[in-house]
Amino acid sequence: MREHNEDYLGHVLPQTSEEARARGWLFALADGVGGQDFGEVASSTAIESLISGFRRAVQGEPLTGLLPRLVQAANTNVFEKGLGSGPGGSSMATTIVACALRYDRAIIAHVGDSRCYLIRQGRAVTLTRDHTVSGEQLRLGLISAREAAAAETSHLLSRSLGSDMFVTVETSERQVYAEDVLLLSSDGLHNSLSLADIEQIVGNGSELGTAAHRLVSLAKERDGTDNISVQLIRVRGVERVGMYRGRHYKLQ
Repeated sequence: MREHNEDYLGHVLPQTSEEARARGWLFALADGVGGQDFGEVASSTAIESLISGFRRAVQGEPLTGLLPRLVQAANTNVFEKGLGSGPGGSSMATTIVACALRYDRAIIAHVGDSRCYLIRQGRAVTLTRDHTVSGEQLRLGLISAREAAAAETSHLLSRSLGSDMFVTVETSERQVYAEDVLLLSSDGLHNSLSLADIEQIVGNGSELGTAAHRLVSLAKERDGTDNISVQLIRVRGVERVGMYRGRHYKLQ
């Protein structure tokens, strides 16, 4: 129902097995903050900055340090673009969630309420925490999960990219296995669908293109008032590695 799309997504795929070991894969999604100027500009600026930085990164740089650094750089680019958009600047902001894969690890960095899910053997779990006012209150134990879901502040972001010169990036790491599926989504999708919906559509081994269409269609049927974006990534195989004196070695 929106007149324009404030969501933006992108990815970087290695071209060779050597590049996969040295840098890996990157998937990212951003949702321009509604009600502010140039939300679509903010989201596209953030993703293009992230992609460009990932491609230029030194090969072999640990993703646990690289990904939050690139998100910080994206924040700076969005913030500066807002300042330079005209007299007095412009209020420009976006959420972002990024997932980088290398060897048998997924590194997830996010700001805002765009999410990353892991679907393994038919079960879905959320790997990110919404940076909303009610979400922060829930983590502090001030309200219950039911109260957080129903709160008027459930859609009010406590942090976003571009709002300030610096931002706190939340980063996590998860081991992945063959046939795992990772799902990135904007709130237009996960505000309408439950974990059970995701498990039913994605967790049965469905072809990912078909699953993505089914997810979006169901979200549109239930609401459809917001932009809806989703990325699905299936892990086909992994190379298990360990670390010794800063260098990776293959595990048998």
